[in-house]
Formats: sequence, structure tokens, C-alpha cells
Amino acid sequence: MTASTGAPSVFEAGLPTLEYDITESPQQVCARIRAAQRRAPIAVGPFGPEVLSYELARSLLRDTRFVIPPGLHLSAQGVTSGPLWDRVVGSIICAEGAEHHRLRSLVSRAFTPRATARLHDTIDQVVNELVDGVADAGRCDIVTDIARHYPIPIICALLGAPRADWSQFERWAEAIFKMVNFSVDLIEEMPAILRGWAELDAYVDEMVAERRHHLTDDLLSNLIRAEDDGDRLTADELRMTVAGLLLAGTDTTRNQLAASLQVLLDHPEQWAMLREHPELAMPAVEESMRHSPAVCNTVRTVHEDVEVGGYTFPSGTYIFVNSFAANRDPDTYKDPDRFDITRKGAPAVLTFGGGVHYCLGANLARLELAEGLKILAHRLPDARRAGPAPWKPMLGMSGPTSLPVEFGRR
Repeated sequence: MTASTGAPSVFEAGLPTLEYDITESPQQVCARIRAAQRRAPIAVGPFGPEVLSYELARSLLRDTRFVIPPGLHLSAQGVTSGPLWDRVVGSIICAEGAEHHRLRSLVSRAFTPRATARLHDTIDQVVNELVDGVADAGRCDIVTDIARHYPIPIICALLGAPRADWSQFERWAEAIFKMVNFSVDLIEEMPAILRGWAELDAYVDEMVAERRHHLTDDLLSNLIRAEDDGDRLTADELRMTVAGLLLAGTDTTRNQLAASLQVLLDHPEQWAMLREHPELAMPAVEESMRHSPAVCNTVRTVHEDVEVGGYTFPSGTYIFVNSFAANRDPDTYKDPDRFDITRKGAPAVLTFGGGVHYCLGANLARLELAEGLKILAHRLPDARRAGPAPWKPMLGMSGPTSLPVEFGRR
């Protein structure tokens, strides 16, 4: 039945069908996406409507009627209540409305340019040490030898955690990440997930207690200082923010660094250009996130019938905003399948989302990626692919599972 708004329902509008298997990578689905994109801005995918056009995707991400379904990845694995559900649904990522505005307003005050700018030395140290570890071999796997170990030390430095504790953060992150790994039994792994999360919380409580007596320039101190009309973050909210930073900033950066390196190495002239012109590092990040993003989609739902772009999205519908498709929309990007780090005048990629849920750590992620690429291009100027680089599926966190490279011994 057509919704009462007058615009046809997305399920009755004769939209193209977009078929793909949940195991297929973005590159494998790309041709089918483009075929559907030519016919309409939306297609009906395996799990519901998928927004494919840049303009419509941007509109939906900015429209507060389209909200993040709380605990979607947990409910998809059969978890709809309990302590893990409460932790996830109570996070800033799942908050909406006034509570989301309050939390975001407070947390954003801690992401100061000064807090992120002082990470340059840590980034330089971490990347160079990782390269030092493989330099004599003349080959490595970028995914397991470089990207996997890169983000957590940066997050620890941002929070003000000492180097001696970096390995603990990596252990806690690996435990907590099991909840978004669809290849494991979530029910079986839940005790380990909750145990790791509880240990992280206890560590953060100790850090907070210490900082309250001696504030510094780190992010945790800035979170404690953050105040808006007399409102401050509670102890629970401080714990939640640190856990959210670890979750949101680790796997995304790992996978995007590997994805960006792959597409650069697959275009040797672009890799050489970056090596000769390190000022192109930030444009290289933007272009690689457009062309080869590790995050290809995000999900929204509506609590009432909503009309946008001439279509009605019925209440309760899950809508997949396919940012991989939007970032290659030929109506927005000239020659969208071409990879070019000197691309001019391109609109901002939608990989970081949009609207009130735009990624709080976007500038930090860009800094990590740009500095990492710049140093790697300098240290491994003759790096080249040395084998296949299969990708994870388009749904969920994507990116290469392996990226073997060879280079001259240093």
C-alpha cells in the first residue's frame, strides 16, 4: 500500500533490484551498483532499500528523521537485551535527539586542534618503528605488519596512556571487537567481551581519578574539563567516550590505511607522485577514501513514514546508505572510477557520515592516515604489490585481508 504522503513507497516505486551476496567485496559489486545507479537513485538490495546517489545520500544523513537503529549489529546476532546491549545502546553512537546533542557538545570540546596536533611525534615514532621491524626483510604484509599495529598507540597517546600500557589497550580492543565480528558466536564470546570492557572501564576510572588531581593536555583531561552551561560528563559517560573512541578509531583506521596503500600501489604513478610531493598526503587520503573506502555503508531507520526525494520510506524500514556508491556517483564526480590524488573541486566524501552523526574523530582519522601515508611513501619509496589482496565484504568493515608488498632492503 502506498504511504499517505502521496509519494510512492520505495517498495512500490519500480526501483531496480541490486543483488549481491553478503560475502562479496565492494569491487565485486561495483558494476551492478553502477547499472542500478543509472536507473534510479535508490535500489532494493538484499536487506532493503539502498541509497546510491550522492545528493540523496547526503540528504538522508543530514535529515534527523533518519536515525541509527540502536544495537543493530547485536540484534542481527540474536542479542536484544542484557549488559552488552545496555552498554552499546547507551553509547553516544546510538543516542538521538537532545541527549545526543548534549553528549556531542561536551565531547567535541575535547577534540581541540592542540590535542590532535601534538600527536605528530607519536605518529612519526610509531610508523618508523613499524617500518624498522620489516626493513631488513625487504617484504611484509601491510595489513598484519603495519596497519594492524598502527592506530591503538595513537589513541593511547591522545588519551595520555603511557607506552607501557599500549599492549593492554590492544588486548581490550581485540576482546571488545568480537561483538562486531559476524564470524564468531557472539553469545559464546560475550563473557570475554564484557570482561575486556570491564577491565578497560577500571583502567579509565584510575586515569580519571589521577587526572582530577593533575590535569594535563591530553584528551582525557580535556573531557574532564569539558563543560557546557554547568553540565559535565559523568563517570559513566567518560568511560563510554573512551570505549567509543577505541572502537570507532581502531578498525576503521587499520582498514582504511591498508585500503589507501593498496590503491596507491596499484597506481604506481600516484605512489611516485606522493613520494615526490608529500603535501599531497591529505588529498591522497580524501581520494582513496572516495575510491576505495573501508566503510562502504551505514544504516538508518525511520519511526514514521518519511518522504524524501520523491519516495516514501515507510515507518520501521531499514535504509542502507551506500556511501561506496555515492562516492562514485557519476552525477557528482567526473570520471568517478578514476583514481587521482590531484583531483580538484570534488565535494566531500560521505565516508565519515553526515549531519548530527558526522564522525567526531574525522579530523584525527585524516591526520593519522595522511601522516602514515607520507612516512610510508618516504620510507618505502619502491614498494610494490607482491601478491593478491582479497577484500572483506562490502557489508560491515571492508578493506584488504592481506596486502603483501616487496621493497628494497633498507
